[in-house]
Amino acid sequence: MKIALASDHAGFEYKESIKRLLQSLGHEVLDFGTTSNVPTDYPLFIRPAAEAVAAGKADRAIVLGGSGNGEAIVANKVKGIRCAVSWNEESARLSRLHNDANALSLGQRMMTEATALAAVKIWLETPFEGGRHLQRIHEIE
Repeated sequence: MKIALASDHAGFEYKESIKRLLQSLGHEVLDFGTTSNVPTDYPLFIRPAAEAVAAGKADRAIVLGGSGNGEAIVANKVKGIRCAVSWNEESARLSRLHNDANALSLGQRMMTEATALAAVKIWLETPFEGGRHLQRIHEIE
């Protein structure tokens, strides 16, 4: 899978760990920044990652910040993006299973690094259950 990855300064450390995890799992990573933990404005990095998914240049996106909320808001402004905030493994799993989320937003200040990495793995491995929900989810895009 090709994964767009982006963060602001508050999510930078986990972004780098997630990048290493994704690469070790054989995924191609498109890193949209940021490149350090120097304070920055998150939309500058999050929106291009979401746009890459919407344009078909990436299969999914993972975006990070302090809480993950602002990043999800920015990503969800891009037509075709279904970005879910997740603060644990179960919410990551359900975002794929029930919501067909094509973007995941994580908050570095809200979870341990181990939880973030586990949530990413579960999110990547969980299929969408499809069925009657599929048409409704995609109709609102």
